Amino acid sequence: MTNRDGERDDDARRVDAEATAGPEGAVPSAHREDEELIGVRRGMFGVRGTGDTSGYGRLVRPVTVPEPAPRPYGGYFDEVADALEAALTEVGVPLEEAIEKVIVFRDELTFHVRRSHLPLVARTLRDEPDLRFELCLGVNGVHYPQDACRELHAVYPLRSITHGRLIRLEVSVPDDDPHVPSLYAVYPTNDWHERETYDFFGIVFDGHPSLTRIEMPDDWQGHPQRKDYPLGGVPVEYKGAQVPPPDERRAYS
Repeated sequence: MTNRDGERDDDARRVDAEATAGPEGAVPSAHREDEELIGVRRGMFGVRGTGDTSGYGRLVRPVTVPEPAPRPYGGYFDEVADALEAALTEVGVPLEEAIEKVIVFRDELTFHVRRSHLPLVARTLRDEPDLRFELCLGVNGVHYPQDACRELHAVYPLRSITHGRLIRLEVSVPDDDPHVPSLYAVYPTNDWHERETYDFFGIVFDGHPSLTRIEMPDDWQGHPQRKDYPLGGVPVEYKGAQVPPPDERRAYS
């Protein structure tokens, strides 16, 4: 097994299936050749050192992302891809210029869009008669600390009510430049969703009319749903004993 730099990752390769199975005997899935290895996860909860009483401390799981899918994608996926390519070509934008890669994983179609072309792709998917993805179901943030230069992802599920179809758009940006064009002008209902993703993940949606926190206080420091954010917590008193908050009971990555 090799990592994204082409080097062998012996820790991920030497996985003892029985030793790393959970209490229910669930064996971790093996790394597939058609997936890119970006890291290795140890333990269910990222515990380091002593104190892990969960039974998951010996789990070793590869962190992977699927490789681009070859044609044909299957089902209506090819029709959507063909219609999108034709519509973009009409306005002088080749498909490969706007789309980094196309992923078909677990029967879901995802277009990985270059962020500068996100509004154009979204508007095309909404307005083109053969596409008509009228509904954007919000935007979800994802944090992959191991995915160098692509640590923050914004994911947009799109629904076509006209054609009864569902696809996803995904944009990846580096942690030190977390800017993504806002889709508020294309899908106005994304207003609060973009604010929430900004609040919890720190993705900055350029062009949003009022990009302010929506869950946390305005003066809050950091973004609580990033994987490197501390757990926090409050001490609890129980029968005279003082139990420290979760992030002080154990060491977490």
